[in-house]
Amino acid sequence: MAKTVADMMTPNPITVGPDTVLKDAIQLMADNHVGGLPVLNADGDLVGILSQSDLMWQTTGIDMPAYIMLLDSVIYLKNPSQYSQEIHKALGQLVKDVMSDHVVTIAPDQSVREAAHLMHDKKVRRLPVVNSDRQLVGILTRGDIVREMANSYA
Repeated sequence: MAKTVADMMTPNPITVGPDTVLKDAIQLMADNHVGGLPVLNADGDLVGILSQSDLMWQTTGIDMPAYIMLLDSVIYLKNPSQYSQEIHKALGQLVKDVMSDHVVTIAPDQSVREAAHLMHDKKVRRLPVVNSDRQLVGILTRGDIVREMANSYA
């Protein structure tokens, strides 16, 4: 019988709110050895996810976009709105400033195979698991799937 997401997910994952101070969220991730945190609003709705990738802007900073001057006009060679987003993430002080708000989720009754395909296709490392009311009930990571593969070989 194929395992479901509910069989392998971590139930009741550690979460943060959008207004959590970023340094507190980073410390929470480090203390608990997790690579990402679901972000829930005051009503308990999943509004984003904070990942290690989101935090890299804090360390790497931003590169000035390439531009050329033509007749006293600045012409950017890179989309200036993307530059604005990079600045926002690099200077952000709250979780909502740097989190990803486009979250790929999965239901607990879906198969692990479906989860693996979704992770691969969407290039995500973790899937928040939501019930039919869209409430967070767990999280499934690539590590969970690899551990299950290892257990099946043992």
